[in-house]
Amino acid sequence: MLGPVTVVIDGRRHRIPRAQTRGLLALMLLNLGRRISREGVIEAMWAGAPPSTARSQVHNAVTVIRGHLADLGAPDVLDSGPSGYELLVEPEQVDAARFDDGVRLAHDAAARGDHKEAVRLLRGALDLWTGEPLADATGAFVGAARARLVERRLTAVEDLADLELDLGRAEAVAAEIAPLVDAHPMRERLRVRQMTALYRSGRQVEALQSYRLYRNLLAEYEGLDPGREIAELERMILRADPVPAAAPVPAEPAPAAPALLPPDIPDFTGRDGPAGELHHLLTAGRPSSALAVAGVAGMGGVGKTTLAVHVAHLAAGAYPDGQLYANLRGAEAVALDPGDVLARFLRALGVDARAIPNDPVGRAEMYRTRLAGHRVLVVLDNAASEEQVRPLLPGAASCAVLVTSRARLTGVEGARWIDLDVFARAEAVRLFGRVAGEERVAAEPDEAAEIVRLCGGLPLAVRVAGARLTARPTWRLSHLSRMLRDERRRLDRLATGDLEVRASLALSYEGLKGEAKRLFRRLGRFDTPDFPAWLAGAVLEESADAAGLLESLVDAQLVAVSGVDAAGQIRYRFHDLVRLYARERADVEDPPGDRLEVLGGGFGGWLAIAERMAARVPGPCYAAISGSAHRPPVEMPPDDVEPLDWFDAERSALLSAVRQACAADLDEIAFDLAGCLEKYFDIRGMYGDWSATNRLVLAACRRSGNLLGEAVMLRGLIDVVTWNSTPDEGDATTRFHADAFKLLDMFDQLGERRGMSDAAVMCSWALTARGAQAQALAYGERALRLAGETGHLGGQARAHVALAVARAETRDVTEAIGHLDAALAAARALGNPRYETAVLQFLGIAYREAGELETSARMLGESLAISRRYRDVYTEVLTMVALSRLYLRHGDPRAREAAEASLALGREFNMSHHVADALGALGEVELAGGRPEQAVSYLEQSVAIWRKRGWLSFLATALYVLGQAYEASGDQPAADRVRGEAARILASLDTGR
Repeated sequence: MLGPVTVVIDGRRHRIPRAQTRGLLALMLLNLGRRISREGVIEAMWAGAPPSTARSQVHNAVTVIRGHLADLGAPDVLDSGPSGYELLVEPEQVDAARFDDGVRLAHDAAARGDHKEAVRLLRGALDLWTGEPLADATGAFVGAARARLVERRLTAVEDLADLELDLGRAEAVAAEIAPLVDAHPMRERLRVRQMTALYRSGRQVEALQSYRLYRNLLAEYEGLDPGREIAELERMILRADPVPAAAPVPAEPAPAAPALLPPDIPDFTGRDGPAGELHHLLTAGRPSSALAVAGVAGMGGVGKTTLAVHVAHLAAGAYPDGQLYANLRGAEAVALDPGDVLARFLRALGVDARAIPNDPVGRAEMYRTRLAGHRVLVVLDNAASEEQVRPLLPGAASCAVLVTSRARLTGVEGARWIDLDVFARAEAVRLFGRVAGEERVAAEPDEAAEIVRLCGGLPLAVRVAGARLTARPTWRLSHLSRMLRDERRRLDRLATGDLEVRASLALSYEGLKGEAKRLFRRLGRFDTPDFPAWLAGAVLEESADAAGLLESLVDAQLVAVSGVDAAGQIRYRFHDLVRLYARERADVEDPPGDRLEVLGGGFGGWLAIAERMAARVPGPCYAAISGSAHRPPVEMPPDDVEPLDWFDAERSALLSAVRQACAADLDEIAFDLAGCLEKYFDIRGMYGDWSATNRLVLAACRRSGNLLGEAVMLRGLIDVVTWNSTPDEGDATTRFHADAFKLLDMFDQLGERRGMSDAAVMCSWALTARGAQAQALAYGERALRLAGETGHLGGQARAHVALAVARAETRDVTEAIGHLDAALAAARALGNPRYETAVLQFLGIAYREAGELETSARMLGESLAISRRYRDVYTEVLTMVALSRLYLRHGDPRAREAAEASLALGREFNMSHHVADALGALGEVELAGGRPEQAVSYLEQSVAIWRKRGWLSFLATALYVLGQAYEASGDQPAADRVRGEAARILASLDTGR
């Protein structure tokens, strides 16, 4: 693919006939190891505008590929079936995959310091390129795929230049990259390498000329200044300073620039004036010190989003660091919260979900910091108010913002607004022709003019009318114009607000068959921003052709295809106003009780799949306790779909479903859906989402008197609140104790013995924290007994850990290790690697206390490896603290590094328990190193947090070590004071002996 798309057999290249067929082959090569559905292929090849023969064209192309390979004597490697297509070849048989592998090996060699080997590997990878990638293939996906491949090649060339410069080959680098700089004159990173090579070759004047050419090009075409790195390089050359060696090739590639823009509209028509003005505002019409904010205002359905997305694609080249997009849903009853949008933007910018602050102010500060010095375009579609927009404005003048709204948001400082009106007649006829067919418009020009007049020139209405004709090739335009005149009373209202949209949508709606109408009304009941195809079947259980009916809604322009998600599902969406219209029709035409039935069926479909997926997500070993919500039969995702990919794809829809279910008092579905999300939230570090979701559902269950749902939600809420937040008042363990015993009482009332086991484990932990070890052991034994009697293997693992922690507090290390061995066996029997990680870290700590340091190191190493495989920062932090103390026992200097790493991660992800522990470990390191003043600083912080945490033995230990630090620093009164407090705490503990 790194050139023309060809098949190579025995060293000879063979060209597959037809560019479109080569495009299909390239699509499958780009998706090795993944089956692509027929709908996914059609979307990739035609981007939402497939011809009526799309399916047959795909079938024919597959036949051609299979036949051509057979003619060449190649094996049949193209697997096809009802679920789609897959190419069964190994990665090493594809040049693009071999290129990526070579680059990866080069990164590894560079990380080892073997730059010569890294150069050899990179040159070998680059030698695979034979020209422009996918050069002779066609398909809607090709442009973006080609751009990604070219970007990977340029990055490899730049990495090679860095290595060659480090090896002193500046003259060769200058000669080799000169043609690429000419081909990509605006690529800053490549030009930095050229300037460095020229300067090191003694060609200072040429290096400065290269910079000035770049600066002039950037100013002329983009209206921007050069970045900080290249500007600093110019200053160094002017001062004749030595340019430092290039940074080593990174071990991991940088996150891809966000590209959240929806697809551009293929038949975009007219709007030349507004499009040109907006493009100028975004790219050149502003001073370099000011953030460019352009706004488009107009009535619903006038084409604000279409224009904004089109202009954003035109301007994207001026913002190489990415494009962010969000539909703020200002037309709906409840617009999106800007804090939620900020979280989505931060994830797109590469911020781990665990590091995103919970408060909106913190998110806005992180967002602006991330964008500082970068050129990013932000599109805020369908904004409701100035208050919604302001937190989403970048602080960097290098960025730009494009806003759409029904009204001018004049309170947005510095915004330049364009009012978008309906189409003039000529523009409307041109759009109508592009949708309905220009030859049909040419045959009946007067009728075409009459149709667009009756549509009031509103782009949405014109597009819907054209779509009706596209779906009915035998209709004459005069027939449609007569229909519109029959609707004259509604169309007369087009001059007054939203009624024009309603009338236009009615034209399309009335053309649907009965079942399609019913599906339209039922799908419109859901608040979800988008939905997968199976939802149609879930709300029409008795229909055998739900998929066909859904496609008829797409054909009628009432539902849009929004793309293919991470799980390989095609997703569909409603325009905001179309959804409102669907609900209006449902309120008029459907029985009063139909709404809850429809919502129950759809949410039940999500629940049926979520339960299956959640069972494969590693996480807390709670008992899977569910309610009586209906689970209709739905098409399950293929077995090869990763559960986390599915949850990633459905996250927004699931959260919306939970919110809507709560609002509709569908508490059974709400708590089941929320319960399925808990392990996903945990492994992704989405503690804010977890807490907010459980609180919302808990309140709904209380309103409905659903004690089981309330108990299940409280169980998860206790966990996330206790370990991932710090209370504003009181201490965490006091609240933990009260909530745990409340939970135990709730499950006891319900007679849910597995839940009682989970709650008893929490009670045991809370009692251990408060120093009541005898009671803690009793509740741990109770939890173990309940789990054993109910076959709750996860409960047995959790109970053994709770008993081990209680035993460790009483210094019964041997007993603790026995319980942990049993917990480890249970976690492995469950196939739950994340709980296995937790048990291993506790075993590592126990063996350290027992003096078996080699075994401790082995256990902690195993735990750390699993944590990092799953990107599980929570367990990683505690393991690093434990390793720090183990290293300190050995006098290993890595003790400081491990403690500092755990402190940084703990603070980043708001893990107050682990932060306190890490601060204590750092204090111990400083004290052992003879630096008592630094030790005091760390230990005082640790004590302050333990006071809020309320874990008495940890507080006493921290006070005792702080006393040692005070004494070593010469402050004996302070030492006596904290030691006395520690002694009083220890004396108050009930060790159970």
